[in-house]
Amino acid sequence: MLPGQMCDSLGTPVHWDDPVIPGGFYFFHRPVPAEERIPFEVSIVWEDDDLLVVDKPHFLASTPNGRFVRESVVTRLRVDRGEPDLVAIHRLDRITAGLLILSRRPETRGRYQRLFQDRQVTKTYRALASSPPYDLDFPLTRRSRLHKPPGGRQVLEVPGEANAISRIDHLGEVAGRVGVSEYRLEPLTGKTHQLRVHMNALGLPLLGDPVYPRDLSPDPYDFSTALQLLAATIDFTDPLDGRLRRFATGLALDGSADDDGGRGTSPMPGPGPTLTSSPGTADDPGSAGAETPGVPQT
Repeated sequence: MLPGQMCDSLGTPVHWDDPVIPGGFYFFHRPVPAEERIPFEVSIVWEDDDLLVVDKPHFLASTPNGRFVRESVVTRLRVDRGEPDLVAIHRLDRITAGLLILSRRPETRGRYQRLFQDRQVTKTYRALASSPPYDLDFPLTRRSRLHKPPGGRQVLEVPGEANAISRIDHLGEVAGRVGVSEYRLEPLTGKTHQLRVHMNALGLPLLGDPVYPRDLSPDPYDFSTALQLLAATIDFTDPLDGRLRRFATGLALDGSADDDGGRGTSPMPGPGPTLTSSPGTADDPGSAGAETPGVPQT
């Protein structure tokens, strides 16, 4: 179907002055306006007949949304690879970089989506922030109730039963960067901006964060500041063959980022993506945990 063209349920073009069939279905393809290209590329980590695992760069949306349609991971890959059935089975916030998994076949998509719905996926992130004060003992678990006011950009911690849980560990100071440390983050739930809110609540806002602690109303085409948050690993047992799937990003955090908002226009190349696929359970007990149902944004 061409942009601006209307078709019936069989895909037959329909003219605007044709009679309307009661109870019939009609489809209209809205023309997509031109978009400025986001100057960062998607890299392939691994693929098989059912899944495509990629490293998403900072600033590129995972899926089409109101402002970005062409400039999203899903649309780019559908066009570049000629795969119209590609669908992301979870989501990364636009300014977060790292691992993103897409389904290639509708026939098996539901089984992989259920892994996320049933919290059978473990995800870990790496992040840069200020070094912690001495009164914080790591590893720690942050539990709180998060609420996003209508029309606002910031998510707030509010009184009430916790609906967001994150495990946080301090990995040490970045070499050559006094006062800047790397952290390992594991979301056990998947509320919007959960990891960013929890780190900010600890007095450790992530380097390069344009929303916490202050909403700077960032220009989406300003690439001078990269959020130092990276989706680093994803682990799950494949529902099709029972094998452990463990993916690791090929990207790395920008250790030169500034405390006041990080100066990195793209994630730095890492040592390269890795994949372990074996029967049984993970051989890293420290990565045990659960991922969030649905399509969390962190």
